[in-house]
Amino acid sequence: MEPEAPAGQAPAAASKLSEAVGAALQDPRRQRRLVLVIVCVALFLDNMLYMVIVPIVPYYVHSASEKPTLTSKVCVTTLPPPTPANASADTVNTSESSTAAMPARSTAQPQYPTDNEDVKIGVLFASKAILQLLVNPLSGTFIDRMSYDLPLLMGLGVLFASTVMFAFAEGYATLFAARSLQGLGSAFADTSGIAMIADKYPEEPERSRALGLALAFISFGSLVAPPFGGFLHKFVGKTAPFLVLAMVSLLDALLLLVVVKPFSAAARARANLPVGTPIHRLMLDPYIAVVAGALTTCNIPLAFLEPTIATWMEHTMAASEWDAGIAWLPAFVPHVLGVYLTVRLAARYPHLQWLYGAFGLAVIGASSCLVPACRSFAPLVLSLCGLCFGIALVDTALLPTLAFLVDVRHVSVYGSVYAIADISYCVAYALGPIVAGHIVHSLGFEQLSLVMGLANLLYAPVLLLLRNVGRLKRSRSERDVLLDEPPQGLYDAVRLRERPLSDREGAPRSPSGPFDACEDDYDYYTRS
Repeated sequence: MEPEAPAGQAPAAASKLSEAVGAALQDPRRQRRLVLVIVCVALFLDNMLYMVIVPIVPYYVHSASEKPTLTSKVCVTTLPPPTPANASADTVNTSESSTAAMPARSTAQPQYPTDNEDVKIGVLFASKAILQLLVNPLSGTFIDRMSYDLPLLMGLGVLFASTVMFAFAEGYATLFAARSLQGLGSAFADTSGIAMIADKYPEEPERSRALGLALAFISFGSLVAPPFGGFLHKFVGKTAPFLVLAMVSLLDALLLLVVVKPFSAAARARANLPVGTPIHRLMLDPYIAVVAGALTTCNIPLAFLEPTIATWMEHTMAASEWDAGIAWLPAFVPHVLGVYLTVRLAARYPHLQWLYGAFGLAVIGASSCLVPACRSFAPLVLSLCGLCFGIALVDTALLPTLAFLVDVRHVSVYGSVYAIADISYCVAYALGPIVAGHIVHSLGFEQLSLVMGLANLLYAPVLLLLRNVGRLKRSRSERDVLLDEPPQGLYDAVRLRERPLSDREGAPRSPSGPFDACEDDYDYYTRS
């Protein structure tokens, strides 16, 4: 009977441990921290998968295009046809050298993509952003209706399937399908993840800090992916980097199931969100349109330089492929610095978010204009660092602004507004891999960089239209409205021209904005 006591204690201990873990997960502060970790890992994974194929895809495409011809070349080389005795030695030597030279070159040195392969690679890279661009209007509406946890789980599942397809892909068609499938998963995972952060962190400066951390993970994933993929592809095998990422996506999905429990009764109750503003009406909001335009403009230089700068460096400064890859490595530090600086400034001066974004656009414009003037490696690295620093300023300042605009001008459901932000990014990254090369061939790399820099410099003053947004305030708190009123009409209308410039204490209150004429378009959400 004595051995039964430990056997009986084991289930009890396991039950107590499970209860302790469950109680810890029910703590709202701990739960939202775990949610933040889950979302950051999902964003990190998506950008790892986006960039990990950079050093791998040229070999995939080249090997797929060479497979039919390599067999014939090997046969001709190993079994040369007999030559007549009276054939000239020069003819024999010439034929032998011509038949043997091709295989020797293919094994002795790496093969660079041909023009046709360049087009294939560009289309392959753009296919993810193109499909994501097409799906985002639907995914934003779906997220608004279904809450954030289930779409995030769906996105992670699709990313897992896409990663496994990459691991075992052999032909270009399979690669294209895997890349497009990644765009479908990203449309759900990225949008729902960012929206979940905005929902879990409703107050500043916590919201800016959480979104800044997510942006840092995005940057880190894009940075470490190419060397990670190249190293494992070379020393372990072509499936290794994708299987590692597939395992990470699976573990992240399991953690989401444990922490959030998207299929539980409580999750179904949470899914009863108020009816969010339709995405087409959000697109007509002039303030949101200004922010979306800034997000697209600031990412165009990065999206257009990535596929073209390596060739320009090779022609201008005789740079190797290693130099072209390592040039982006130091840019991670100023990007994280820009995120940290913007979060700190937003905590102290939250009404100046527009100014941080405008300064970031100016830095991007100046850096883009300086890139073609660089004739050595060090100045080019400094220009790229400035470019990434400016992008960090714009993204970190304007992503929380989108959530704030939804809070004060619409209903606090964030799926559609962050689908608009994702669309803004996808426009740049869908055009970059396809259009950038043609522009460089027709106009030149210098003209492309100058036009992109000038576009950012000209857009910076447009953010002046957002200068009064930071002073808007909700007419009632979300908690009070949820307790006192039914779901319809969650928020009283916040209208710029109806509120005084100051209250009895002299605090600033909702001054007139530049878009007062557009306010009548939003009467629909004030009617009960």
